[in-house]
Amino acid sequence: MGGEMGYRRGMALVVAAAVLWSLMSLAIRLMGEAGTWQVLFYRSLALVPVLFAVIWRRSGGHPVARIMQAGWPGLIGGVGLVLAFAGAIFAIQSTSVANAVFLFAAAPLMTAVLAMLLLKEPVRPATWGAIILAAAGVFMMVREGLAMGAGLGNLAALLSSVGFAAFTVTLRWGRLADMLPAVLIGGTLSIVAAGIVIALRGESFALPLRSILIAFVMGAGLLGLGMALYTAGSRVVPAAEIGLLSMAEVMLAPLWVWVFLGETASGGTLLGGAILIVAIALNAVTGMRHRPPPVTA
Repeated sequence: MGGEMGYRRGMALVVAAAVLWSLMSLAIRLMGEAGTWQVLFYRSLALVPVLFAVIWRRSGGHPVARIMQAGWPGLIGGVGLVLAFAGAIFAIQSTSVANAVFLFAAAPLMTAVLAMLLLKEPVRPATWGAIILAAAGVFMMVREGLAMGAGLGNLAALLSSVGFAAFTVTLRWGRLADMLPAVLIGGTLSIVAAGIVIALRGESFALPLRSILIAFVMGAGLLGLGMALYTAGSRVVPAAEIGLLSMAEVMLAPLWVWVFLGETASGGTLLGGAILIVAIALNAVTGMRHRPPPVTA
């Protein structure tokens, strides 16, 4: 009974993380005219202390040692996260939320391809089928985005997915059981990168207090707390099932902006997104029978 209860709690934690992450698109929309790098800078400023506190607690008061254990894989993965974070923010600001999050959802399939190319991991026939099906959905959404003048936003969303895929593959390469130190490194690098870009472009760090507070809520609450819940839940939930549960983020993000901001999506985006979601769901369901080793702990 205890193991079953642990499994159920794990499922609840993963779903809770997905719900928190799904609110990020709405939060970015509510920040108004804040630029991509300003959003990334202030969000990361709030994210890093939260993750450090979680690592401190889980490491028994030795957070620096735990972070150092991430080594080069953690550093390289952190660079991937900078690309993922910045690309995601720009995409949400430049195209519809539905278009952006549907394209973000392609990350697991990109991970499979990168793992095959870089780590020589075999790709299951079912995954190849899902990749082909997903490519059709991506094509439909990108074509729709080009027609609507949101080509750069679509490209940024795909680059964000590549960044997340690179982060995941790096964790596998380094056999890192805990992703939080690498995410903390990514958050720290995001602060540095965003600060440098803002300075080089001659932009201001000043934002309305409301925007800064929203960014802090994003970093500490939605992203930071979400990561803590996700990593805790993934200890007892198989990776394939996590993929299905995490799809709540993809389904809810367009809903929030529709309910609160009246933002809708085009028919082509919804159709392409539906195809992509089906592909990812089929890949996750077939993966349940194989029980691959989880990436996170």
